[in-house]
Formats: sequence, structure tokens, C-alpha cells
Amino acid sequence: MKRVLIAGATGYLGHFTAIAFKNAGYYTKLLVRNPQKLKTYPVYANEVVQAEITQPETLIDICAGIDIVFTSVGITRQKDGLSYHDVDFQGNMNLLEEAKKAGVSMFIYISVFNGQAMQDLAICREKERFVRELQSSGLPYRVIRPTGYFSDMNDYYIMAKKGRVYIFGSGNAHINPISGKDLAAFCLTAIEKPETAPEVGGPKAYTHNEIATLAFQSLNKPAKITHIPAWLCKVVIFLMRKLTSSKTYGPFEFVATMLTKEMVAPFYGSDDLLEYFKSLKSTGKSSPTK
Repeated sequence: MKRVLIAGATGYLGHFTAIAFKNAGYYTKLLVRNPQKLKTYPVYANEVVQAEITQPETLIDICAGIDIVFTSVGITRQKDGLSYHDVDFQGNMNLLEEAKKAGVSMFIYISVFNGQAMQDLAICREKERFVRELQSSGLPYRVIRPTGYFSDMNDYYIMAKKGRVYIFGSGNAHINPISGKDLAAFCLTAIEKPETAPEVGGPKAYTHNEIATLAFQSLNKPAKITHIPAWLCKVVIFLMRKLTSSKTYGPFEFVATMLTKEMVAPFYGSDDLLEYFKSLKSTGKSSPTK
């Protein structure tokens, strides 16, 4: 039985990836920083280990006996005083060093679609810095580049629930977000394919105006959308970069950029965004259940 170590298992994608690997017959070892987030010992885990990816001393020999390392560890919104460099780059580097020491057969890393072209953004700069280290590590690897997760669309639902959605720019840029379940399935197929940095999105592309409308539709509310001029966003980002740290401006510049760029990758999967929004309504939560 092949063994996989999954870092970030309590996150949106990590959860679905653990299920996918377990269902495919893998021995699943979950690396978590807070086991309480798992609540109960999950049926999709053969083993759970507590470690902090930014503290290399907690990772010693964590990859021993492991065939595949999967990491979706990264931060979009800064927390715990950690930076993109601390987590997206150095944290994953700590894990990569352990993977190299153990001689794993593959290292899978989740980056972002078009990340190479967006290294002016703090988050993409650190992700791509790690990608370059992974590419030169000597290990077989896959860098998966999704456009965005269904869970990234939660803000639309939250705003719609409050009665109005605010969108940077015209809202006419397209994106084909992908569900965690579909992306996890794609990651499994990528192991057997030769492409080392596949790009992927969900089965349908939407404008951001359409995504906002779907969020309202799931709540049976009339769509009320306010557009914030793109030029104003650029001015705000410029000032924030001058006056604040990446902990403050990083999330804002990332979201503003995503909303104004075309983010359509090859189509994959079958999960529907409207049904996802409806699932949020049925559970009364703003976090994904499927």
C-alpha cells in the first residue's frame, strides 16, 4: 500500500484530498497543526500527526516511509503573526527538506493559476519562489495550478446574505473556480500524467457579476451589486504598499487582482457553483460542506 503525507489536511482542499487518496487505496498520514479541528478521528485518516510546518524541529523524519507528499499549505489572510514568506515559502521548504531526506517518489504542491505572471503580488512571489526550489530539488514533482476554489467564492455568499455584493472593477472578468472534490480528483490523475505543472479550473466559467448573481439566487434574494472602480483599487493598493506591511496589503491586492484578470484554465470536473452556494444555505454555515 502506497503512503501519502497530506499537509494542510484541516483546510478546504486538504480535507477532500485526504478523502480522495484514502478512497484510492492509499495509507493516509495527515499533518495538522491543530488536531482539535478534526473534531473526531476521521475515517479517511490512517494516521494523524501534530506538527507546525514553520517549525522544522517538529517535522523531523515526518516523511519516513512516505511515497507521496502533498501540500496545500499557504495563507491568503495573514494570521498568527506569520508572513507569506514564513508559511508559503519557508514552511513548505521545511517540508521539502524532509521529503528529500526520505527520498519520496513525488512531491505535490498547490500553487495558483498564472502565478508566474503575478509575482508583483506578495503571495504569488513567495509561492513561485518555492516552486523554483521544488523544481530544482531533484524530486519528481507536480505543481498544480488551480484558478480558485469554490470556497474562495464564499465572500460573495456572505455579502449576498447581507443584501449587497461589492466587486472591484466591472465584474466582467471570467473565472472557472473548482470544487475541492473535483480538484482532489484532478491531483490524483496528475500523478500518472507527465505534465509537471498542470493548470486546472472547474467545469464552467463565470463573470464575477454572474457569481454574485448566483449567490443571490441561492438565497432567493434580488441581486444588488455595487462596483468599485478599478482605478480606485490601484490607488489604494499603491498607498497600502507604501504605508503598511504585506500582512495588511497582501490579501487586499491579491483579491483585487483576481477580480480584474481573466482566470480561465482548462475545464475539469462536474460540481456546480450554484449547488455549492445552496449547500451553504442549507447548513447555515459560510464554510463548505462538499
